[in-house]
Amino acid sequence: MARILIIDDSSTELQKLTVMLERLGHQVLKAANGADGVALARQELPDAVLMDIVMPGLNGFQATRQLTKDEATAGIPIIIITSKDQETDKVWGARQGARAYLTKPFEESALIAALTEVLAH
Repeated sequence: MARILIIDDSSTELQKLTVMLERLGHQVLKAANGADGVALARQELPDAVLMDIVMPGLNGFQATRQLTKDEATAGIPIIIITSKDQETDKVWGARQGARAYLTKPFEESALIAALTEVLAH
């Protein structure tokens, strides 16, 4: 299936998402912060990125902007997965280039639907 990069500073969230994605047949790459995630995305060119927002250092909005503005990674769809549920956050995520926005906690079916949508384009 697809190679998916998860960028999240929570080891619990990384594990939960990894189990979900691997059960669906995806290959998983992981980064524990925004800076490492951006570097790994540039190196590995995954099929999609699942991006947390609240992380130390380079936050998810900044990392999303870096990836979508970089010619080498601009085509990689980014799905934001965060606990930030304000409408302004969702708008800001879209303005940074994210293709989908899921709020934690989310149903596995919502993740599957978002991934199916972004991977189809």
